[in-house]
Amino acid sequence: MSKSFKRFYQRSEAVAVGAGAAIHLDGKPVKTPGGRPLALPGTALAAAVASEWDAQGEMVIPASMPLTQLASTALDRVGPERAHVSAELMKYAGTDLLCYRAERPSDLVARQTQGWQPLLDWAALSLDARLNVTNALVAVAQPREALGALSHVLDRQDSWRLSAIQSAAAAMGSLILALALAEGRLTASQAFELSQLDETYQIEQWGEDYEAADRRAALAADIAAAARFLELLAVT
Repeated sequence: MSKSFKRFYQRSEAVAVGAGAAIHLDGKPVKTPGGRPLALPGTALAAAVASEWDAQGEMVIPASMPLTQLASTALDRVGPERAHVSAELMKYAGTDLLCYRAERPSDLVARQTQGWQPLLDWAALSLDARLNVTNALVAVAQPREALGALSHVLDRQDSWRLSAIQSAAAAMGSLILALALAEGRLTASQAFELSQLDETYQIEQWGEDYEAADRRAALAADIAAAARFLELLAVT
């Protein structure tokens, strides 16, 4: 569901199904791009997804419905391909943004240490994942024990949370930031700022062009959507 299409329905609603709810348009169930019923695990999330459908105008623009897209991803991709999704997420753990520091200038180094190190300390203490840090250009090997601990954390997530974590990690280039967002340690705006620390520093020095601004706005929106999805999942 990536291309826009003409709106064909008058009303959307969340219809109770078991402990959750399915999305209906004019009384008919919505299906994901993969052909699965668009059924959500909680009524709060279902109501928010239904609101996205209600908010569409003459044309339905899937890109303007991030919660629907995350839910469809959970149903169509994360659930059936969980091992693959987890393996892709673990690639971020192996090259996590927070582990790669600048050698200079000193004020950027200080910002990275102040902003990123507390999250790595949290990962070491709370997730049992102590990652190595480098200021070299070459990749640094991460301890097998740390990677195993992070893999175990992912194994504990259900498909819904894993969908949001995957989206957030892709937007930030960091599994640690995505997990901190999922655990409520960071807000969406804090996570975005930390993931863009280097870019923000460069903008302060040289300015920002329109393309870069648009890209940053899109990344911020992805992170905010993932955070909102996680918040709604937690509502019983």
